Amino acid sequence: MDKQIFIINGSGGVGKDTFVEFVSTELNDLFKKFHTVINFSSVDKVKEIAREIGWNGKKSEKDRKFLSDLKILTSEYCDMPFESMKSKVAEFMKDEESRFLFLHIREPKEIARAVKEFDAKTLLIIRNSVKHITSNMADENVFNYNYDFIIDNSGTKEELNGKAKDFVQEVIDSE
Repeated sequence: MDKQIFIINGSGGVGKDTFVEFVSTELNDLFKKFHTVINFSSVDKVKEIAREIGWNGKKSEKDRKFLSDLKILTSEYCDMPFESMKSKVAEFMKDEESRFLFLHIREPKEIARAVKEFDAKTLLIIRNSVKHITSNMADENVFNYNYDFIIDNSGTKEELNGKAKDFVQEVIDSE
């Protein structure tokens, strides 16, 4: 199985990380071998900086706007968020155990750039019971992209697990 890079997105609290966990479990079960699935966000490095200057790790509307604004600043200044993703992709490509890399990116322009740079596919997780966040530019534009895959997580965890299995099978079948 070839290495696969996916851009994953969805408004806060829709189950993106849970979906990635289910994909990881499915890969391991399917191939009876440990296959690492890497989960990395375009704001991971931004969050490190934010913690150094006092951010407490919470995700209130104020916190989300702060992180979004800090990402914009570090992107404009030195392209740090994208450069950190490029480093993670290079690390992923060298790792023989890793098969799937999920890059969390919210902004449509950044998604398009990553799709082109990394030959990635895009994935949107939606959940009807989660209110769309619009307090900052990054979260506000989550739905302004034409995604390759849309996973509706409006049901149970078991249903999401089934959708993760179907997703893995579809990716494998398309190779």
